[in-house]
Amino acid sequence: MKATVQTIQQIDRALRKTADKFPANEEATVMTDIHIRVSQDSGEVLTFDDDDNELMRCVVEQWIDNKDDDFYDSVAVMLREGIERQKDLLENLSILKPYSFVLENDDSESLEELFVADDDIAIISPLSIDSLDSDLDDFLENLLKS
Repeated sequence: MKATVQTIQQIDRALRKTADKFPANEEATVMTDIHIRVSQDSGEVLTFDDDDNELMRCVVEQWIDNKDDDFYDSVAVMLREGIERQKDLLENLSILKPYSFVLENDDSESLEELFVADDDIAIISPLSIDSLDSDLDDFLENLLKS
């Protein structure tokens, strides 16, 4: 499933609305992760903190009654792309680091970690982890040659 322009706008707006709950100019005192719950039937997207307090709610029309077998994989890709577009905003929330954005299904089951923000690193996708792993392997190999 390829994201429509409207879906991209809805994802970006949802991420911004969630970030508005944790403005960067406030001191980080909250310790939480952001849980993004997506319903395959209703297309509803909700974000929650660790205490299950609702932060934001919207509907992505393209996702309503989507019966694709790879629905959550496609949603994860679209959300990661949205996070990449909003990276400067999302890695500077007034949340104690490290924190992450986690994709959940409509049964509140954790499916995938989409983004991790820490003081020294922000990881958006598994590709970043693969690249980091390769870089560390190269570094170790060069160190052992010396």
